[in-house]
Amino acid sequence: MNKTYTPELSPEVLGRLRVYAELFHDDLRHEAQRSWSGVYLRGLLQDGERKSIEPMVGRVPLPAELLAIRDSEQALQQFVNQSPWDEQRLLHRFRTVMAPTFASPEGIFVIDDTGFPKQGKHSVGVQHQYCGQLGKQANCQVAVTLHYVSPEGHFPAALRLFLPKSWTGSPQQLEEVGVPEPYRAARTKGQIALDLLDQVRGEGLLPGRLVVADCGYGTAGPFREGLAQRGLSYIVGVSPETVVFTDEPVWEAPGPPVRPTGTGGRSRQRPRLAAGQPRPVSVKSLAEALPRRKVTWREGTKGKLSAKFAWVRVWPGQGWAQGACAGADPIWLLIEERSDGQIQYALSNLPPRTSRIKAVRQWKSRWPVEQGYQQMKEELGLNHFEGRSWRGFHHHTCLVMLAYGFLALEQHREKKEAPALPGSKSGTAPRITLPAIRRALQRLLRPTAKPDCTYCNPHAHVFDCTLKVLTG
Repeated sequence: MNKTYTPELSPEVLGRLRVYAELFHDDLRHEAQRSWSGVYLRGLLQDGERKSIEPMVGRVPLPAELLAIRDSEQALQQFVNQSPWDEQRLLHRFRTVMAPTFASPEGIFVIDDTGFPKQGKHSVGVQHQYCGQLGKQANCQVAVTLHYVSPEGHFPAALRLFLPKSWTGSPQQLEEVGVPEPYRAARTKGQIALDLLDQVRGEGLLPGRLVVADCGYGTAGPFREGLAQRGLSYIVGVSPETVVFTDEPVWEAPGPPVRPTGTGGRSRQRPRLAAGQPRPVSVKSLAEALPRRKVTWREGTKGKLSAKFAWVRVWPGQGWAQGACAGADPIWLLIEERSDGQIQYALSNLPPRTSRIKAVRQWKSRWPVEQGYQQMKEELGLNHFEGRSWRGFHHHTCLVMLAYGFLALEQHREKKEAPALPGSKSGTAPRITLPAIRRALQRLLRPTAKPDCTYCNPHAHVFDCTLKVLTG
């Protein structure tokens, strides 16, 4: 079993970090914005429990061109919360930067949401709602996320804040926190997810034909239909109460009433289930009768990862009483029974000949995404933003995604270049994690020079001081 490996990173990593940050300069209007973006990126990557503005200003050395600013904390606040740079342009550039390394025809789009617990009620989009981070209803913000997973690795591709009805129904609140006009209309999380998919896929940078999501999205029939209409395959979680037919149902087409014309009957406008046909059953009750087989999908750090799965063909049953599912094609039902007895359910429109093991491996592609957002929160300060505005929230999350992207590129580089560790199997690369990359990077980023160091010049980049000290 490979152990976590902390690579010996040379000072060249700071040069790569500088080059990486400069890739986004064309999408920032002014030199000050470019400098502050470097300060913010370094603050997110550098050691420190809080990644909010005040503590970051206290530990990140400023470049020479910013030293004359009297109130650096206020200036960084302005850069994040009020400065009119377009985070969507930066994220498009970000996907352009990441695509050459990670894009693959086998790419998978993973849709999820992530919660941000809050104390007050004035931050944009906050209300009492389900918070995944806490696993319960709580006062929080929720953002819909789109993650790209391929054989080469994974990275967050897009994110947008969800606005509950209590916000979309209050124009005054929307105005106070600066929600742009195109985002003020009420949108479900599923609709936002489809918007993000259209945006990212429309760029043509990230190929892939499969979408994976949990039951917060998959239970909604319109969401699954939206994916199918886009020609996408899916494996999406559903609630235990979701109903399906175990055999192909027979439907009666719309037609005249049974009673003769003139006696008050009306023509049927919708199909209905034929007489004698069994009604659909919940996937939970169906699971009780289906045998499940143990499937191992990959090797983990503590051994093989496995669970018991059933993989059967069913017919959609949602809206059957109104004939909404009449004529629907058969789909797959995936049932997962974990070692702790927990059971999850998913529906899929993968081709009829898809094997169980292939479906399980694709279903489990969600796992690195869950880890990724946990790392962004715990290590890069994703949930440390303390502002209230729409612009500030999306500026902060954009820069966190950029910081994560740099670590993902470094991890990919190390995997390609690192030799096998002593005692490991020949040709087996060491297991390298993003936390290991980040820890090694932090050692190099710790300030080794005072803010007024002689290495700085009026045009020095934010990382030049440390780079020159380390390289002599």
